[in-house]
Amino acid sequence: MGFLIRLATTAVALWITTLIVPGVEVTGRTGYDTALTLLVVALIFGVINAVLKPVIKVVGCVFYLLTLGLFALVVNALLFLLTDWIARVLHLPFHVNGFWAAFWGAIVMAVVTWLISVVVPDTTDRR
Repeated sequence: MGFLIRLATTAVALWITTLIVPGVEVTGRTGYDTALTLLVVALIFGVINAVLKPVIKVVGCVFYLLTLGLFALVVNALLFLLTDWIARVLHLPFHVNGFWAAFWGAIVMAVVTWLISVVVPDTTDRR
């Protein structure tokens, strides 16, 4: 159940990101296509973050320290661009137009996901 809540949270955050950030767009023909695309892209984004982000944090630890954590913004933007590339390979109607759109999109995604998680807490996080 927690997985589905996180997936839905990420999909809603992605949808809000497409509304706020120019250059991040979903071009589904119908509302159903758009919703399905958002769910699949949210799944891709979640898998990328779960698999690659810890590896990048370990390998790039020095850069994180030297930039006082600002390197994380660049890493998040690059992971967002990787999500765009995988979505294109899968012929999904999701597009990120360049690094700066990915940069701001990743920031908006992080903030919106955090805000949603404050309102809708994940039941698996409780102890």
